[in-house]
Amino acid sequence: MRKSHPIRRVVLAGAATVSGIVLLLSLKPASDPGSAQAAGVGAPPAASAQGGAQAAGSGTVTGEAAQTQYGAVQVRLTVSNGKITRAEAVQAPKGGQSDQITANAVPKLNQAVVTAQSAEIDAVSGATYTSAAYKESLQSAIDKAKASGGSSQGSGSQGSGSQESGAAQAKTVTGGVAQTQYGPVQVRITVSGGKITRAETVQAPKGGQSDQITANAVPKLNQAAVTAGSADIDAVSGATYTSAGYKESLQSALDQAGG
Repeated sequence: MRKSHPIRRVVLAGAATVSGIVLLLSLKPASDPGSAQAAGVGAPPAASAQGGAQAAGSGTVTGEAAQTQYGAVQVRLTVSNGKITRAEAVQAPKGGQSDQITANAVPKLNQAVVTAQSAEIDAVSGATYTSAAYKESLQSAIDKAKASGGSSQGSGSQGSGSQESGAAQAKTVTGGVAQTQYGPVQVRITVSGGKITRAETVQAPKGGQSDQITANAVPKLNQAAVTAGSADIDAVSGATYTSAGYKESLQSALDQAGG
């Protein structure tokens, strides 16, 4: 009874070995990369990294007007989350052959900007001067967009929340072009907190006597728009047509800004 049978010892030893192997196999999946990822352990934080990399900055920015021998070119960009979603020419050469060149070139340049997301775009064949001026105004708009985004981030890092909030509420709107017998008039306004904080003319009659009239009337009209906060402003004496065109474009800008 006290002696163990040899065959029994072999069977017990084999059973112990099998049990040990089974135990080891049951523990292995905890260190298996595939199982860990499926369980959500050690998975790369892709979502958080992507969120932190998003560029700041949204709104509409208008570049400076670039002059050519055929007329001015001015570009306006719409930026959303750091990306250019729309580009348009607020001003472009017109009259005579320029109308055809502008109609052909500008849409191509606008599309190229959205595709390239920069001012590194090719000139349109047959529109060398327009393309060069377009790129110049475009770069100006991009610089403004970067400066605006940088200042907002900077004020946020310094804890100036009210400044950042105020900047976010301000927006710039350009009214439609109002045609007069002396030339087009177009007004751009900056609105913050429901008030006009700045008014400026993107286009105004020029050439000959119009230069003097525009130089005298436009600053007065811009000031009147800010003071009145509406398009209900008086015409400037001696600039009846320019004043009427200004008010028409100003009302268009106000309508776009929501009154």
